[in-house]
Amino acid sequence: MKFRKFLHTLPMKIYLILAAIVVFAFFSNDFGLVDIQKTAIILAAGIDKTENGFSVTAQIAVPKGSDRTTGGTSSVEIEAEGETVSDCISLIFAKTGWVPKLVFCDLIVIGEAAAKGEDIISHLNYFLRNDYMPDSCLLAVCEGKAGELISSASAIDDASSLAIEKLFSDAAQKSGMVAVSTLKDFAIGYYGVSESGFLPYIRMTEQQGGQSAGGDSESGGGSGANGGEESQKVYSAEETALFKKGKMVALLSREETFAFSLLRGKVFSGTLNATDGEKAVTLTVVRNKGGVALKMNNAPTAELSLSLTLRLCCRGVSASISDIASDSVSPEILGNVKQLLTEHVEKLWTTAKDAGCDLFMLQRTLYRRSLKEYAKWKDALLPAVRPLPKIELKSMK
Repeated sequence: MKFRKFLHTLPMKIYLILAAIVVFAFFSNDFGLVDIQKTAIILAAGIDKTENGFSVTAQIAVPKGSDRTTGGTSSVEIEAEGETVSDCISLIFAKTGWVPKLVFCDLIVIGEAAAKGEDIISHLNYFLRNDYMPDSCLLAVCEGKAGELISSASAIDDASSLAIEKLFSDAAQKSGMVAVSTLKDFAIGYYGVSESGFLPYIRMTEQQGGQSAGGDSESGGGSGANGGEESQKVYSAEETALFKKGKMVALLSREETFAFSLLRGKVFSGTLNATDGEKAVTLTVVRNKGGVALKMNNAPTAELSLSLTLRLCCRGVSASISDIASDSVSPEILGNVKQLLTEHVEKLWTTAKDAGCDLFMLQRTLYRRSLKEYAKWKDALLPAVRPLPKIELKSMK
């Protein structure tokens, strides 16, 4: 009888023993984790080239107060110079005593001089090798020095990196005004046969007047060099830097970037300006299909296809109530838009071709299609290929 009773109570005893073991392990062991107070959670990194190596400016998250008035995420920027990027990260550890963690790093910015001067894979080597670095980390190049951009006081958010990342949101991509690239995307293009890629180009301008996102002028930045309040900045990324073999070779304009987004089929709800007679109108892209097809018949050609459905969004002049109630786009406006888009697409093609950038990965397409054809055209494809824009527009009924 006692033995049967013991068997009935055995599961409960095992459960209690296991629970005791888990509780003991939880309160007596850190499981190999680093104390949050000793950890530098890097939100973003700005990389510039120096005479002796590299300069890395890391933006590190610093928790603010827990009450409703001071809550949120603040940041501090630490700069270090070293012979390699890894050396710079180690020096940041030495300067702060915080163990650098890259698992939450969502943005890497390369300074323009560094991007134009040499192969930027030397700047990204450390991040590509780091097992904890997210492949989805956003990559960009900026006007001037990356360290100055990362260290700037944003008028939009508590940390400059968070404000910049807003430029690359899904909504921003659907507008067609920004061409986003990640660490993984850039590496694939660089190490592929096309050896080409693109990155958004960030500009920084001073915000005239106004307050920071926190509601007061002090929360946006510290004191400047003259003891006054540091000026707050706003950012834009409507231009696109083109790369060949890791080196920046050209810069797409705002219009060329939009045309590039259209050809990639990325635009949904983006707008474009046109004319109705001599009056300005704005149209919304309701549907976007785009693509670039390589044809190798008699001579290599690139078919640049665009199929758009548009609706009338706004006029720059007064209009009748019947016109306002209608979303349809007149044939005249569609003709003007087609001419405008053809010019932008052709200019985009010329900019990339003159720079030697295989922006549309035509060499990769040919390599995957036929190794024999690729061997024949490997060095002559880009100069020889001829663009054929095919643009179809229709109005939303």
